[in-house]
Amino acid sequence: MRAVLLGGGLALLISLLGTRVAIRQFTRWGYGQEIRDDGPTTHHTKRGTPTMGGVVIILATVVGYFAAKLITMSEPSASALLLLFLFVGMGLVGFLDDFIKIYKQRSLGLRSKAKMVGQTVIALTFGALALWPRLEDSRENTPASRHISFLRDLESWTLPTVVVILLIWLIVTATSNGVNLTDGLDGLATGASMMVFGAYTLVNIWQFNQFCGAAPSPKCYEVRDPLDLAVVAAAITGACFGFLWWNASPAQIFMGDTGSLALGSALAGLAILTRTELLLIILGGIFVVETLSVVLQVGFFRISGGRRIFRMAPIHHHFEMLGWEQVTVVIRFWIITGLCVAAGLGVFYAEWVAGT
Repeated sequence: MRAVLLGGGLALLISLLGTRVAIRQFTRWGYGQEIRDDGPTTHHTKRGTPTMGGVVIILATVVGYFAAKLITMSEPSASALLLLFLFVGMGLVGFLDDFIKIYKQRSLGLRSKAKMVGQTVIALTFGALALWPRLEDSRENTPASRHISFLRDLESWTLPTVVVILLIWLIVTATSNGVNLTDGLDGLATGASMMVFGAYTLVNIWQFNQFCGAAPSPKCYEVRDPLDLAVVAAAITGACFGFLWWNASPAQIFMGDTGSLALGSALAGLAILTRTELLLIILGGIFVVETLSVVLQVGFFRISGGRRIFRMAPIHHHFEMLGWEQVTVVIRFWIITGLCVAAGLGVFYAEWVAGT
């Protein structure tokens, strides 16, 4: 438990202080954000704001985690290392996207196919390693499961390895793109991600306290490394907390695709490694809504011959176009995220109580 507090605290401190350094350095290098010409006109004033702040979130998380392990003299687990691989790997894909935007001075970075190829390679590698037999623990658990899961594995739904890897790819790419779509207003994605990662920290701690390897019972949790996953989740929560100080309106820095893809993939990784894939739909409800708004907008536009459901997608821009202030949209979306997190944690705890 000490490692959880250390990981979160150190990551927060590194992110809080490191982001200020990044703002100054990125401004000096001219790493400014390009703005879409078809977006809300109020966003044009943000052109030139330093971007790629996700680099700080990633570094703060990685340093915070390994520093916590070093201080507590404990070895990193296979699950935590896999999650960090997914987190950093997707961050690298986002970094390439951000760097191309800056280098070519345009709002479009990597082509959609190139970005998808990068996401696919990272996701499939993560999925294959998470099911690798050599990473089984003493209870013969691999980091990922071959079952579909909601609050725990649904034992009757065993799937072939190839199908599981494809589902992992789908979850990782969908969630990383969902957070990426949400990252359109100052502090929106950062604050929402912070709450969901905080929820997963609590989920992991609870799973550790009811871990089958320590206290077998009919309702214990068969998760490979719950406490170490809590350390990573706490570190990401702390890193987002520190970054939000500078990313809140008016934002002095943006996380860019570097941060949004990394955070989204880490959420997917936590859902997969904690056997709570379907619970993520509740906890990350705001990301689901943002993604669905784009899917519905594009689909309806093509079917209806140019008509739109929303004034602009993702949906947070729709409310901006209605005249809502950016801060109002962000705070209300944070409230929705808080309600989703409360509902998800409530369902998670209620299932355990009902079974005891």
